[in-house]
Amino acid sequence: MKLSMLFISLSIATACLSDTASAAMRQYTATADNSQWEVVKTTRLQCQLNHEVPYYGEAIFSATASKNKDLLFNLDMVVRPDNYSIAGLKAVPPIWRAGLPARDIADMKLLRKFDGELGNKTAWEMLTELEKGYQPTFYYQDWQNSADKIAVGLSNINFKQAYWAFLQCRDELLPYSFEDISFTIMNYQPNTSKLTKSSKQRLDKIAEYLKYDTTIAAISIDSYTDSYGGRWNNLELSKKRAQAIKEYMVSLGIDETKVETQGFGEKRHVATNDNILGRDKNRRLVIQIEKM
Repeated sequence: MKLSMLFISLSIATACLSDTASAAMRQYTATADNSQWEVVKTTRLQCQLNHEVPYYGEAIFSATASKNKDLLFNLDMVVRPDNYSIAGLKAVPPIWRAGLPARDIADMKLLRKFDGELGNKTAWEMLTELEKGYQPTFYYQDWQNSADKIAVGLSNINFKQAYWAFLQCRDELLPYSFEDISFTIMNYQPNTSKLTKSSKQRLDKIAEYLKYDTTIAAISIDSYTDSYGGRWNNLELSKKRAQAIKEYMVSLGIDETKVETQGFGEKRHVATNDNILGRDKNRRLVIQIEKM
């Protein structure tokens, strides 16, 4: 009887220890049955590669139109941190190479009420580890239960095809951003409404961007002339130049009510009118673009 009671006690103790051990690390990772990678927002302004982590949130790799097309990683958590902490990021080997040690990649700051973010270099390293079949995994102390630690893994299953589509999408991004075209000064040839070659190229760049951005709130077009040709003629010329640019933008699909034009003629010179270089600077058109 005593032996039986001892056995039961030991069994209960073992079960409790087992439960404690299993509760010490809560793991969130997609399985072979539900691991999905998806490319979304495939425009020439932004690309995203999304991976759902069941019962936890979503891992998002994104790139936006810019000169460098840098990557950003975002760990979108359904339950955001209550405290400030650090999550360690490791490259965990696949099951068939389980004898290999996990490799440290980086640390990620966990900010109160914010998702986790990592920059370009680490984001690329995570993608290359996934491509090799490894599983980037975040480890951190649970802010809701001090007895638990959290492990959040990115599954490499079904990754490669979506990754290739994402790379192709990124390659097609425009090589400039909204900030690059939001404020533009263009210049005109003397006594005409023809833009200089470089300004025409600049306008084409703005036009290409506006094709894809649906969040434009307002566009302001201000036109100026030099002091040659007569004050009234210059005022009318500046108005016609601004209106011509507006009509061009409306032809691209921009709501005309969002585009305001002003012709200032000879007012507000930015350089002298006593030489060619100064007059070239004064014959200008300023475009300012605002987002919603």
